[in-house]
Amino acid sequence: MTWEQRWHPLREEWVIVAAHRNDRPWVGETVEGPARKIPDYVADCPLCPGNTRVSGTRNPDYTGIFVFDNDMPCVGPKAPRDLGPAPGIYRNRPAGGVARVVCYAPRHDMTLAELEGDLVEALLAAWQEQYRDLAARPEVNHVLMFENKGEVVGVSNPHPHCQIYATNFVFKTIENEAAISKRYRDEHGRVLMEDIIATEQADERRILSQNDSAIAFVPYFARYAYETFVTPRQAHASLAGLSPAELRDLAAVLQEVLIRFDNLWKMPFPYVMALHQAPTDGRSHEGFHFHIEFHPPLRKPNLLKYLAGPEIGGGSFLSDTSPEEKAAELRAVSPVHHTRLEGVSSHV
Repeated sequence: MTWEQRWHPLREEWVIVAAHRNDRPWVGETVEGPARKIPDYVADCPLCPGNTRVSGTRNPDYTGIFVFDNDMPCVGPKAPRDLGPAPGIYRNRPAGGVARVVCYAPRHDMTLAELEGDLVEALLAAWQEQYRDLAARPEVNHVLMFENKGEVVGVSNPHPHCQIYATNFVFKTIENEAAISKRYRDEHGRVLMEDIIATEQADERRILSQNDSAIAFVPYFARYAYETFVTPRQAHASLAGLSPAELRDLAAVLQEVLIRFDNLWKMPFPYVMALHQAPTDGRSHEGFHFHIEFHPPLRKPNLLKYLAGPEIGGGSFLSDTSPEEKAAELRAVSPVHHTRLEGVSSHV
């Protein structure tokens, strides 16, 4: 048995690692995998080509990446300005911004892991374009891009897509990370993420994929089983700063990680993916290093990681798994998608 605390430098908090707990007699509620085959087109899906969305807008018969403004956004340019005073010591303000949806492909049964390499690169280029457009707006202080994948993280529509929130505020995790990264740069003269990458490379055990300018690893301080960082080696404040060569390398590493996820249990691997990019609020964010974080909710096939007393009540993560052990599992599987190895025809 081991009880260990590991420091999470990007969050400045401790993570408790107690991997032996994963073998305790009761390990949590299980969830069932996909019970049915997903069709390539669904007539009432608001994301499929040619279908009508809730707003009454009809999707074009798109054949590649399709971007549109969210019909039911949580932030918007028409956020009410006259909210009235908040009671007592409380404060309120409009939640302004732009919310968009990015469909990866026209096929309803596609996933990001199953896209061909050039299509993953095209998606990253589309994210670049969206970031540049939205970040240039004076009312936007932060651009958050994320994908929620799988029913276990609350996704009801499997059509391959992600969302973009360009907001008049900075999401708290990014605000904290930006402040921590700037302070580290001021105190040490180095970029924190570059030091994290150097440490992971020196250790080697948790690296999942790497090439000339990009790398992926399960971090030493992982809070979730199979948590993974995908990042360019060189510091860029956002995806917009990557060169075409860096974008291509990042796409290759990202694709390999996604394939290893699916290959681990021969299933579409659920996760929350978030692109960590510097705020666009006009302030100095020296030391910020763009990267992609994956937070998968499963510890074992069909076994969820629940947030409970330590996480919700105490504010510190308790990991029931070892980052080294989880990285070894992912490293052991093939970087070729299992559907291709099994002779199943590719979607694209």
